[in-house]
Amino acid sequence: MVNIIESGSKGNCTIVNDIVAIDIGVSFKKLSLYYKDLQLVLLTHIHGDHFNKSTIKRLSLDRPTLRFMCGAWLVCDLVELGVSVYNIDIFTFDTWNDYGLFKVNAFELFHNVENCGYKIQINDWKMIYATDTSEIKTEAENYDLYLIEANYEDEEIQARINQKIADGIEYIYEFRAMENHLSKRKADEFIYQNIGENGEYIYMHEHIESEA
Repeated sequence: MVNIIESGSKGNCTIVNDIVAIDIGVSFKKLSLYYKDLQLVLLTHIHGDHFNKSTIKRLSLDRPTLRFMCGAWLVCDLVELGVSVYNIDIFTFDTWNDYGLFKVNAFELFHNVENCGYKIQINDWKMIYATDTSEIKTEAENYDLYLIEANYEDEEIQARINQKIADGIEYIYEFRAMENHLSKRKADEFIYQNIGENGEYIYMHEHIESEA
């Protein structure tokens, strides 16, 4: 039901039930198996690894009736890329939007730009998606699937900071990660506070050391 095309600083895109895409931060080629069946694209924030302008522009040309949902902060960028304003659904936080086959709810996340996460419900099946955030303040009790950022381990990142201090090197990445991304500890806390007996989870946006 869920295909994670890519997750991380090199790009982000997740396909749900073949008809919903969460973030378009990948090349159009990577969407080649999915783009014709999409009914809705959910966008979170403006960073290029989540908002690939050339791919979105190609989608707007090849699928001129495709719907997009986003926060008000992305509307102008979408229109500039050729998406009709009539195809853009601007959400209100914490409100369910009914698309017939599925429902979508956007909630606030906390990054260095305006950002959101999404909850999706298909019949009785529910999932939550949250990446690029320092914390999660929503609830998602007994959901079936949790796609939650687990960007770094607290102990590991502190060890890297200590080593860089000893070597006289600035720890720019580590500072940004702690300010703008969710640690594995916080991800685990959120998941375990909400997950039920049959729930599943996948760690998203995990840091790879070469991605400094």
